[in-house]
Amino acid sequence: MKLIVGLGNPGAKYAANRHNIGFMAVDRIAGDHGLSPWKARFQGLVCEGRLGNARVTLLMPQTFMNLSGQSVGEAMRYLKLAPADVIVLHDELDLAPGKCRVKQGGGHAGHNGLRSIHQHIGADYDRVRLGIGHPGDKDRVAGYVLSDFAKADGDWLDDLLRGISDGAAALAEGDGPRFQNAVAARMQPARNSGTRPAPERPAPAPAAPTPEPASLTDKLRQLTDRFRQS
Repeated sequence: MKLIVGLGNPGAKYAANRHNIGFMAVDRIAGDHGLSPWKARFQGLVCEGRLGNARVTLLMPQTFMNLSGQSVGEAMRYLKLAPADVIVLHDELDLAPGKCRVKQGGGHAGHNGLRSIHQHIGADYDRVRLGIGHPGDKDRVAGYVLSDFAKADGDWLDDLLRGISDGAAALAEGDGPRFQNAVAARMQPARNSGTRPAPERPAPAPAAPTPEPASLTDKLRQLTDRFRQS
C-alpha cells in the first residue's frame, strides 16, 4: 500500500493557484485510472484503488497547507504505513515551470506543507517536486504561489499532469526513473530523428467550429466545488 498525497489549499478561492498543483496532480491520477470517488476522511479527501501492481490511497488534505501534516499523519497511522510508504506531490519554486523531480527524504526548504509533514511523520518520505518557477524576489513568493496559473501556463501544465498520470503506476511501484520518463515523454514529445525530413501530409479539411473550452481556472474551480459538495 502507498499513500500518495497532493498538497494544496481547500476551496474554490485557491483551486487554480500555483500552490495547488499537488491537488491537480492527484485528481488527474484518480480520474484517469478509475479510482474510487473522493470521500471525506483523515481531515482530507481520499480515494482508493490500484495503480499497476500497487494498492494506493490518494489524499488531498483539507486542513490548509501549513497543517497538512495533521491529515497525512492520521492517514498514515490508520493505514499502518511507514513514512517510506508516503509519496507527496507539491509545488517547487526552485524548479522551472513544468520540471518534475523525484526526491527521497531531505529537508523541507521552507515549504509550509512539507514543514508540517516533517513535524508529524519525520523526513523519510518520498516527494515529487513539481516546478512552478520563482518570481525572482523572495518578498513576492507568498503572492506568487497563492496566485492562479497564467493562461499561458495552460499547455505545459496540462502536459505535466498528463505525464504524471501516465507514470502513476511506476511511481506507486517505486520505479522513479520510469515515472520520470513518462513525464518527460509528455513534456518533450519525440521528434523525427532520421536524416530525411518527414514527408509532408495533406492539410486536413476545415473542421466545424467547436465551442470555446472552459478556462483552466473555471475547470479547477468547478472541480473544487464538486469536492466540497461530496
